[in-house]
Amino acid sequence: QYQLVESGGGLVQPGGSLRLSCAASGFTVDYYSITWFRRAPGKEREGVLCIDSSGGSTYYADSVHGRFTISRDSAENTVYLQMNSLKLEDTAVYYCAADWGQWCATSTVHDYGLWGQGTQVTVSA
Repeated sequence: QYQLVESGGGLVQPGGSLRLSCAASGFTVDYYSITWFRRAPGKEREGVLCIDSSGGSTYYADSVHGRFTISRDSAENTVYLQMNSLKLEDTAVYYCAADWGQWCATSTVHDYGLWGQGTQVTVSA
């Protein structure tokens, strides 16, 4: 069974850091692109950052440039989202998802067939 499980969310002060994990089972993350999405209160789910099968990354959210990075650990079969210099507006439920492609070709929610359950990130003073 294919599954993605996120973890690592929590409460952090503005300017702080968090690292989210997206653990995959049933398939190998090295072979597919994985995208992090987020849904802030009252807003639509939006694509944040994607890592492709070659390890390259694509930013879908301009607001996280220079603050968020994405990486992959093949041995752990896990994709990470490192979030630094967090802002109040980064508060959201964060999800990882797979569209079963190799490359970061889309940030359209409906193109993704496998989702994790989400992890809450709250940035607050």
